[in-house]
Amino acid sequence: MSDIADRTLTRASLIRTAGAAGAGLALGGLLQASPVKASGLTKGDTDILVAAEIAEALAVTTYTNIIERAPFFGRLADDDKGYLRWARQEEMSHYALEKSVTGTPSPFTTFYYPHHMFRRARVTLNTLVTLEDAFIAAYLVGVRNFSTADLRVTAARIMGIESDHRTLARVVAPGVARRDGGPIEFVKGAQGVAEKVDPPNNNGYERTLGWTDINQAVSALLPFVDKAEAQKAGFDTTRAFRFHPFEPRLPTPLGAFHGFNG
Repeated sequence: MSDIADRTLTRASLIRTAGAAGAGLALGGLLQASPVKASGLTKGDTDILVAAEIAEALAVTTYTNIIERAPFFGRLADDDKGYLRWARQEEMSHYALEKSVTGTPSPFTTFYYPHHMFRRARVTLNTLVTLEDAFIAAYLVGVRNFSTADLRVTAARIMGIESDHRTLARVVAPGVARRDGGPIEFVKGAQGVAEKVDPPNNNGYERTLGWTDINQAVSALLPFVDKAEAQKAGFDTTRAFRFHPFEPRLPTPLGAFHGFNG
C-alpha cells in the first residue's frame, strides 16, 4: 500500500478499459471527455467531481463491508461501531451531493482491495486510513482548483469530514480485541509510515501528499478500481466488491448540507 500515493500517473494507465466496472469506459477517457453541464461547471470542475464520486463510492463500499463482513467489527466498543456506521452514511451523503451536481453516477461500481481486507483488522484499518488520507488530499486539490468559491468551500467542508474519519479510524485501532490482533498501536496511511495511534489526532495541518492535480488522486485510486492495476499492486483480484447506493441518513440536521454557500 505504501507506494500507491506515490505512483506516477501515466497515459497508458489511464486508458486501460474498466472491465470490472461493466461500464465500458476508460478512466482516462472519462476524465478527458467528461461532459460540462449547463450549470456552469468547467471541464476541470467536472473532472474533480467525477473523481470524487469514484472515491466516495469506494468509501461507502469499504465502510459497508467493514460493518457487514469484518469479524473484528462485532467485538468493537459501541462508540467505535457507531463511528463506522455513521461514516458510511456521511460518505453516501457526499456521493449523492456530487452525483446531483454532475448528473451522472460513478463510472466505477466494483472495487478491489489488498489481501485479507475485511478479515484482518490491521490490514483493514491500514487501508481505511490510507483511503481517508487520499480523500483528504483529493478534496484539497478541489480547494486549490475548483473554479468557484462555492465549490471550493464545499470541498473544504467535505474534506473536514474525511479528516474526522481518519482520526476516528485511528481511535478504533487500540480498541481491536486481542483475538483480532489488537490492540493495534501503530497504523500506516498513504505515506507508508507506521504512526503511533496516540494521539489519534496527530496532524497539525492536513497532508496534501504533494498533489496539485486531480489526476494524481485518480492514479492513487487505480488499484482499487481496475483489475490489472490491482494485480500489479498485489491486491486480491479473486474477489470484487460492489458499490450499493442507498438513501443516506445523517445523525443531525445541524450537520447536513444546506447549500453551496453554507
